[in-house]
Amino acid sequence: MFRKPFQKPLRKPFRKAAAAGAIVAVMALTGCGLQPATSYVPDVGPGSITKIPNLHNAKLTVTSKNFTEQLILGKIGVLAAQAAGFKVTDLTNVPGSQPVRELMLADQADLTWEYTGTAWLTYMQQKEGIPDKDAQFKAVHDADLKNGLTWGAPAPMNNTYAIAVRSEAVAKLGNISSISDIAKLPVNERTFCVEAEFNSRPDGLNPLLQHYGMSRGSVDGVPDANIGIYDTGAVYSATDKGDCNFGEVFATDGRIKSLGLTVLKDDKKFFPAYNVAPVFNSQVLKDHPQLADIFSKITPKLTDDALRSMNLKVDVEGQEPANVAFNWLVSQGFISKP
Repeated sequence: MFRKPFQKPLRKPFRKAAAAGAIVAVMALTGCGLQPATSYVPDVGPGSITKIPNLHNAKLTVTSKNFTEQLILGKIGVLAAQAAGFKVTDLTNVPGSQPVRELMLADQADLTWEYTGTAWLTYMQQKEGIPDKDAQFKAVHDADLKNGLTWGAPAPMNNTYAIAVRSEAVAKLGNISSISDIAKLPVNERTFCVEAEFNSRPDGLNPLLQHYGMSRGSVDGVPDANIGIYDTGAVYSATDKGDCNFGEVFATDGRIKSLGLTVLKDDKKFFPAYNVAPVFNSQVLKDHPQLADIFSKITPKLTDDALRSMNLKVDVEGQEPANVAFNWLVSQGFISKP
């Protein structure tokens, strides 16, 4: 999609009104079956995260979006803040990226987890993402300071688009390991399963093929007959069944692990960086700088594999996000079972 140039942030009163509208929208959606997250999290025992001295009943509101990965990350934030001694308001499970953004901008929430690419392309309305993780992080970090938001260091996990192959076909396709290797295959092996959106986006399939030296629609590139269009989510099972050799996926989706798919290396760096990072209200962070230290220890452990495993426990095994977050924090020694 084409995006407008970067715009100056809206005035604070307008943002507060927008955030209030977002909260009303969240409550209205409960009648449609989209329940906001309950405040339930398991009780927290001591670990490497210890109570911050002299907090004096300080309050902290944690918010997140309403898909699996964000629910898990949101609960990690809630649990970590509780272990640090904050009185936490759990405002996770908000429908949509923009309402979460407005809550943060309007000082209605103090902590969230955000993706660098989402902030750059959606909130800051830039036309192109930045594939380099560090450069993309610095761009959003610097831009958001004027909005009263401070980004913590990003995690290794990068929930960007990716191209995957069923693992049992890797050897059959010449031990393929990178997207560049696809161009070395015979044309009849260059088959793709993609969602309709990825098929048509200006940063989707067509520019990806061009970036890697394969022309869509040509007999010596990727003929249109080699491309299957699938409903959201069906790409994973279609790729696993062998309907195509290569499927468009999200890099941290739990189905990659459960179906035994192998993610190919984006060796020519086409896809933008979507590393997740904690984002703090700047004033709250100034008042409680220990928060940055706590989350700087958590984020390095949030790898692609870690999130795939946690997402799988929710989406495939049916576990509660709060329990998955709790068990992961315990396994890393950040908290303990009381």
